[in-house]
Amino acid sequence: MGHAMTAQHQSDTLLHRLNTLPPKRYGVFLLNDDYTTMEFVVEILTEIFMLGQEQAVAVMLSVHHEGKGLCGTYTRDIAQTKQQQVMQRAKAEGHPLQCIVEEI
Repeated sequence: MGHAMTAQHQSDTLLHRLNTLPPKRYGVFLLNDDYTTMEFVVEILTEIFMLGQEQAVAVMLSVHHEGKGLCGTYTRDIAQTKQQQVMQRAKAEGHPLQCIVEEI
């Protein structure tokens, strides 16, 4: 009988740990292309990701020189929302800018 209680206690402890793990984090990245202007990328970074001008320029240069730049890390829902906002804005303004979400 003591063994069954121990197994139940272990199960409860594991369940508690699973319920208290921090949520996974997701990075939102912009991808380089030959058509989207650097100015538009900076606008996206300051207006959607709320980066300061200097940080936005640094991320834009990362996109330009390295092919991809990290805009921020978020929970999955927020990351996907940011991605949708970028894609809608880019499409509305005629830019082929691509935005991806990756688990970090």
